[in-house]
Amino acid sequence: MSNSKLAQVPSNALIPERDLDKTPVLETHHLGINFGGLKAVDDFNLTVGRTEIAGLIGPNGAGKTTIFNLLTKVYQPTTGTILLDGKDTAGMSTVQVNKAGIARTFQNIRLFSALSVEDNVKIGLHNEIHCGMWSDIFRLPRHWRSEKIAHERALELLSIFHMEDMANAQAGSLPYGAQRRLEIVRALATNPSILLLDEPAAGMNPSETSELMDNIRKIRDTFQIAVLLIEHDMNLVMGICEGICVVNFGRIIAKGDPDEIKNNPDVIEAYLGKKGAK
Repeated sequence: MSNSKLAQVPSNALIPERDLDKTPVLETHHLGINFGGLKAVDDFNLTVGRTEIAGLIGPNGAGKTTIFNLLTKVYQPTTGTILLDGKDTAGMSTVQVNKAGIARTFQNIRLFSALSVEDNVKIGLHNEIHCGMWSDIFRLPRHWRSEKIAHERALELLSIFHMEDMANAQAGSLPYGAQRRLEIVRALATNPSILLLDEPAAGMNPSETSELMDNIRKIRDTFQIAVLLIEHDMNLVMGICEGICVVNFGRIIAKGDPDEIKNNPDVIEAYLGKKGAK
């Protein structure tokens, strides 16, 4: 699936043309949060199409991770609405919003380092595979069936990144890039409709970053889900994102496709200062 042109929906937001006949997977309306009187995020409006790869960029301290924390209910918003698959997530907890379809990775890798690669993925499968406490305690047939399904599903997900051979390795022993990939696989295991990636290319060399770009496209095409990423690597952002939203000091300063963003004077100024805008 190649990138498609952005088109307007009734709310005036822009999403890929191919997603126009479907409810946007994510919408925020006037989203904001205050910390002790300071507006960390203010009037944030975003729409992400059902199979869109979208980017959220901005200088350090612009509020990007805070926005991810609002979307995943690490923080409850002070103002505004978040719609996931058209449903209001007001009052939902982090666990509930994950079950409803949002999965994420973090700037700092958060794996269960002492567990195996496969067990890390199985932890993510809790939304898909249910067994029941008594089946687990007494090792009933249902327990073994669930175990078999979880094992097969974990290997299938690991195979996306050609990591099935690492299934028995200790997660903490993997090289950095492989740990990043494992965190993405674990997030996918929760069966999301949108995957939030917080600086997925951090610490990667150019060839790993190039491979990551291919893998993000592969994830979107294989699972038919949306991806929203925070990233400082502009080559990655401009190379795979269809819609890009730029924030500075907690407010949106620009939205558009990569060409529009690249040439937007407000964006150039936010990143380079006034001299860079000349």
